[in-house]
Amino acid sequence: MGTHRRPRPAGRTRTAVLGAAAGAAVLLPSTAAWAEPATGNLDQVKAKVDNLYEDAEAATEQYNKMDEQARQLQDQAGKLQERLADQQGKILQLQDTLGALAAEQYRSGGIDPSVQLMLSSSPDDYLRQAGLQDLAGGQQTEALRSALRLQQSIDQQRTETSAKLAELEQTRTALSAKKTEVKAKLAEASNVLNGLKAADRARVLADNDPAASRSSSRPQSYTGPATGQVKAILDFAYAQLGKPYGWGATGPNAFDCSGLTQAAFRAGGVGLPRVSQDQWNAGKRIAKSDIQPGDLLFYYNDLHHVGIYIGNGKLLHAPRTGKNIEIVPIDVMPYMGAVRP
Repeated sequence: MGTHRRPRPAGRTRTAVLGAAAGAAVLLPSTAAWAEPATGNLDQVKAKVDNLYEDAEAATEQYNKMDEQARQLQDQAGKLQERLADQQGKILQLQDTLGALAAEQYRSGGIDPSVQLMLSSSPDDYLRQAGLQDLAGGQQTEALRSALRLQQSIDQQRTETSAKLAELEQTRTALSAKKTEVKAKLAEASNVLNGLKAADRARVLADNDPAASRSSSRPQSYTGPATGQVKAILDFAYAQLGKPYGWGATGPNAFDCSGLTQAAFRAGGVGLPRVSQDQWNAGKRIAKSDIQPGDLLFYYNDLHHVGIYIGNGKLLHAPRTGKNIEIVPIDVMPYMGAVRP
């Protein structure tokens, strides 16, 4: 991922799905002019661009988390609405039952007041009043009690559904703001780069770190000793080498860091959460001296970057916007820890 600044602690902040344009690795168009710096200041420019890319990746993981929450909320609200419709259907059936009871009572000389009330009012109005009455015994009492329980359940589910929908709307608003934040940082980086001469742009985008310079993104196959699930995970990961990083992308043509690890482990039959911070809690913590191929390695204080250990001190990961999935030494970024799912 190139030369990085020292990480700063960051707080942890998808129902829109990112389109191909959002996941593309090309930089956004320039929006303002940037003065060509003096040659001696290119290191400062490089640091600025690297910082912007790093900030954008951290914000991407926050975006992914909110997007996942929005999907879950949408699913929960849908299920609540289905249950609500089912309960309302049942209370209509009970009204039919009470109607039959009323007809029978009428033929027998009169309708019980509680049944009459049920049939002449909305269920809500009836049950508020019926709760203050002593209901008659027999078949109608059980029907009325069932209606009361159903109505109470309906009222609760209406409240829960409203709360979920309100939470979903708030999450969508935050999601939109986070998407804007990511795009703004990438646009600023693009603006800086577009203001440079071609040679200077190449220098800024180059990996000057000796460790990073040993990276490889050329297509290749896994040839190590791993077997079973781990081999399936690594076979999938190796097959993605050279594909572009795409923020919020989960394949098949582009990936962000946690999208790649999630897809690779899925290929091995192992489920992982969507975002890096949650993947950190998806297995057993492993000491750096004990890491094995197939372990997840995490980077930066806020754990916003993750990759797969492939052995021999190497990491396979999706780095950041403008770069491709690659293999690098594990110490190319600030290492935080390892997890074995």
